[in-house]
Amino acid sequence: MDQIARTPQQIGAAVRRRRKQMALSQDALGERIRLRQATISKLEAGEPGVRLRTLLDALSALGLELVIRPRSTVSPRDIEEIF
Repeated sequence: MDQIARTPQQIGAAVRRRRKQMALSQDALGERIRLRQATISKLEAGEPGVRLRTLLDALSALGLELVIRPRSTVSPRDIEEIF
């Protein structure tokens, strides 16, 4: 299922949701991509300063991909209701 995410917090929520679907702890995901649990926590919280490489590694480990496309006309409120 495709998900629209426009903020770091929404991206983090999508990562968290997938990690939990896969029954992985933050520590287990961190081990897969050689990062500390605290870094995974920051990514899932949408905190500033998380590297793009960290996001891409986490997406890959979770079997997800980033797709760039023109912005849809879905309102920010509709997106927030998804999360």
